[in-house]
Amino acid sequence: MSRSLVVKVTAGDDAPERCNQAFTVAAAAVASGVDVSLWLTGESAWFAVPGRAETFALPHAAPLHDLLAVVLASGRVTVCTQCAARRDLTGDDLIDGVRIAGAPTFVEETLRDGAQALVY
Repeated sequence: MSRSLVVKVTAGDDAPERCNQAFTVAAAAVASGVDVSLWLTGESAWFAVPGRAETFALPHAAPLHDLLAVVLASGRVTVCTQCAARRDLTGDDLIDGVRIAGAPTFVEETLRDGAQALVY
């Protein structure tokens, strides 16, 4: 059975420590060889827009854009369909490799054999 982790982050600049923790856990899991799916919901959806992760700063934390790059290189990054729509974001607005998908896809990923899910 393969190991997989679904990380759903609901916070952005409004809760920087919680936001950074989700990205850190996702990147650490990728580095450990885990199949990772990072879901950006709520205010974290903005970090799928080019240049936005570079503006995020949290003392004593790895740069968010570096963590996002790690996940994009070996995992999946998804913006919630409704969250994208509420922010007038389309696939053309997002970093290459980031997709938009909805609740059915989230449920499918979290119910896979051996999957673990974390929500921040």
